[in-house]
Amino acid sequence: MQQLETRGITDSWIKASWEEYLAAIKNFPENQGKSYYYNGYYRLEMTPIGFEHARDHHVVFLGVSLYAILKEIPFQGLPTCSYRKRGIREVQPDISYYLGEKANLIPNGTSIIDLNQYPPPDLVIEISKSTLNDDLGNKRLLYEELGVSEYWSVKVDDPQIFAFEIIDRGSKRIDISKVLPNLKLAVLESALQQARTRDQSQVGRWLITQFQG
Repeated sequence: MQQLETRGITDSWIKASWEEYLAAIKNFPENQGKSYYYNGYYRLEMTPIGFEHARDHHVVFLGVSLYAILKEIPFQGLPTCSYRKRGIREVQPDISYYLGEKANLIPNGTSIIDLNQYPPPDLVIEISKSTLNDDLGNKRLLYEELGVSEYWSVKVDDPQIFAFEIIDRGSKRIDISKVLPNLKLAVLESALQQARTRDQSQVGRWLITQFQG
């Protein structure tokens, strides 16, 4: 994996065995960070606590969930859920969704979702305030390998959604979602832009008018 480097404890990829990765996350403050493991490297990220990241996280989650509700698409939306394929890879995306027939697949009481037992989510979303380059690079490669159907990276500083359809361990840019049929990413980008000056109830009502049209 040519892009990976070892530069520090957090926000960089560290070469390590699976056992070393498990030891690292054991010492990572609980509920204060996210972790990823891929191709013999791990990455630890402190949980973003800034206003802008939190706002855009909620607006995207609100928009996707409203669309699924209004279009009667069964869904299970999961903020910061852990997915593990033991010994090979682990991810903790900002937002993920199981859609359609998979919506009720994961049983109550599950902690880390075992990808040897269950399929990966249909949609994975990373909110990119300070991690955009990695979200578009190594993490995109990771999600291609994971086999999710669609991956979005949401740029916070200048509202933009980089959306990718994932097919055969590769990806291509899309402007209209495949897993949420006919959802135009430009509508969500507009909602993110509006959220800079309007409260979320106003943004939500505007989204409903767009989705019902």
